[in-house]
Amino acid sequence: MRAREGTVGSNPTPSATFAPLGSGGQSHKLSLLKQILVSKIILVSNRLPIRVKNTKEGFKFAHAAGGLSSGLDSFQKSGNYLWVGWPGAYIISSLEKKARELKKKLISNFNYYPVFQSQKEIENYYGGFCNSTIWPLFHYFSKTATYNKSFWQSYKKVNESFRDAVLENAEAKDTIWVHDYHLMLLPALLREKLPNAKIGFFLHIPFPSFELFRLLPQRVEILKGLLGADVIGFHTYEYARHFLNSVHRLLGLDHSLGQINTGERIVKADAFPLGVDYEKFNNAHKDIKVQTEITKLKRKIGNRKVILSVDRLDYTKGIPQRLEAYSDFLERNPLTHDKVVFILLAAPTRTKVEEYQVIKKQVDELTGRINGKYGNVGWTPIWYLYRTFDFTELAALYSVADVALVTPIRDGMNLIAKEFVATKRDGRGVLILSEMAGAAEELGEALVINPNNKDEIVEALKKGIAMSDEEKISRVRLMQKELAHYTEKWWVKSFLERLEEIRCIQDNLKKKILNKDSRDNLAQNYAKAKKRLLLLDYDGTLVTFAATPEQAKPDKDLLNLLSIMSKDTKNELVIISGRNKETLDEWFGDLPLNLVAEHGAWIKEKNKEWDLVDNISSDWKKEIYPILVRYVDRTPGSFIEEKDFSLAWHYRKVDPGLGMIRCRELSATLNGLTPNFNLQYLEGSKVVEIKSDQINKGRATIGFLGSKKWDFVLALGDDVTDEDIFGQLPGGAYSIKVGLGSSKARFNLKSVRDARALLQNLVI
Repeated sequence: MRAREGTVGSNPTPSATFAPLGSGGQSHKLSLLKQILVSKIILVSNRLPIRVKNTKEGFKFAHAAGGLSSGLDSFQKSGNYLWVGWPGAYIISSLEKKARELKKKLISNFNYYPVFQSQKEIENYYGGFCNSTIWPLFHYFSKTATYNKSFWQSYKKVNESFRDAVLENAEAKDTIWVHDYHLMLLPALLREKLPNAKIGFFLHIPFPSFELFRLLPQRVEILKGLLGADVIGFHTYEYARHFLNSVHRLLGLDHSLGQINTGERIVKADAFPLGVDYEKFNNAHKDIKVQTEITKLKRKIGNRKVILSVDRLDYTKGIPQRLEAYSDFLERNPLTHDKVVFILLAAPTRTKVEEYQVIKKQVDELTGRINGKYGNVGWTPIWYLYRTFDFTELAALYSVADVALVTPIRDGMNLIAKEFVATKRDGRGVLILSEMAGAAEELGEALVINPNNKDEIVEALKKGIAMSDEEKISRVRLMQKELAHYTEKWWVKSFLERLEEIRCIQDNLKKKILNKDSRDNLAQNYAKAKKRLLLLDYDGTLVTFAATPEQAKPDKDLLNLLSIMSKDTKNELVIISGRNKETLDEWFGDLPLNLVAEHGAWIKEKNKEWDLVDNISSDWKKEIYPILVRYVDRTPGSFIEEKDFSLAWHYRKVDPGLGMIRCRELSATLNGLTPNFNLQYLEGSKVVEIKSDQINKGRATIGFLGSKKWDFVLALGDDVTDEDIFGQLPGGAYSIKVGLGSSKARFNLKSVRDARALLQNLVI
């Protein structure tokens, strides 16, 4: 039986028999040297999709079927890939002769590049951090999670060894696709060494809610590790949303439609539900071996209805709850005795771990108790099989089952549910599916239940067994239509396409970043110009944002820089800000420069007094202010900043999740009110500002542009209000947005630090 969280990293057991080296696989032999000379996909997972057996005759291999391996079948046939991973339970020192021999054979025959680990590393990394910390925590079993420093150290070390293996093989044009929770540090480790690499990451298990994820001591390191990728994939939008929320709350990074601006790159988090090989399962009935197995099963089962349960024996699968619900079903429906049989397939997994030994004992005892209580000489209510199963056996069981009972407590996707539906060629089957499985988002025609509610499971069993063929077929056909389209090959294709899309976005943004040549050209034009106009935004451009507006005072270095620039007789320096005039006066009043306050409402030319640009009314405040007061009352940490002709609601100190919700609510409220008062509202960095629509930085810019004939114009700004400046500048001006993202500006700089450095270089 194969793993069901997605094959990668979940201990897949191959269905193929072991074959001597050289039997098959020869059509896609490539030497490692030949592979790295062409652009390829480098797949990276904890385990290679193969089992290695060392015999007297030499190494023998068996491939894992399904999941990622099947989805990437086209790449494997073309040879245009390299798969990096641990070769499995066969532990060997990489320096030994056997290791060198195995490595050579895996590369030449299968394009597999092995990463060898010591016994201690496997115990602490795989058995420790991966499966004693991350696995239970990400599956919402927080009480089971173990936090051990040595586990974490091993996890880091193994991720570094995978990095080294990839670096040995990666070329500039290669695509690197990292898989699953075992390697969450790897994307950032690779990005550090290969800054321009194309890197994708896919998580095959759930990503937990922030309240659970925050329990992890290394939560920040994990997030930073994942953000080394260009695209981070999840099975469902729920998991992607949890990830984005954690990134926002722990790293302070916002997103727009799943695109995260890290300050260095745009990273996309998105959902890509893993599918199954629909045609393979839907046509399984044509296989002679499957037909033979079906005949055997029907002979043993007789006329009884079959309830099928297939899982690894893992505590996340809800098997004890499933058995208890079946016991209640038999108790409440005595007429079903001897007319149903529950076939429970439980594949051994992590048998040396205490939690798994406990669940094994619990399932054994429950099965024995139920069979002893309800069974008789001719009828065993539960057929309990504790072993792995190959495709032939599984396909036959799917075919004869009337009901599939799939009730995990938490599951990343669950392919069992999809395989069962795909196999029901005649449509006569009922799927009972846990709402906690990722597959529930796609298979809405299943009988979806809460796995912790035994009554719901009992009722679903009763309904499923009694359901008419017409209803069964109707439900199954709708689900099959979904599965036939969203196959595992579609999953691969959609992920790689999204990776290409985000790289195009990154490349377009990268082209606008002010590079060395552009900087040199700017500096040369600045040096030879005799009349220069410099338009500088303040917050987010010259200084980073602070918790409260008054904390963002200019530092000594900035004041010194502005003093030097403003005293240069060739310069006309303008600080054009959303700040009120009192604050700007306090900070910059002693410098020979121009000040623009409240986005252009007030202008103070050098050595003059403040002047109101228009006859602007602020009567609207009495209508809007009470609304903002209500939002302050409802949002702890927020506050109102009142200026002469604008109001600002700040929420930088608010819990990020609540702040985002309140911001959306306030914007929706203002959207219906502001047109009536000729106002506009602007969403800035943790602030919503309301002002007259007659006021904008563009109008102020026009005035300065027309005052002289300039031979050099530079404008720096970071947010939507500065777009009005950029829109008014002549073609030859240097308009620069501070931060990544689309803009009218000709160029981008990544940060405030870069903006300050640019100005500093001009005065050297």
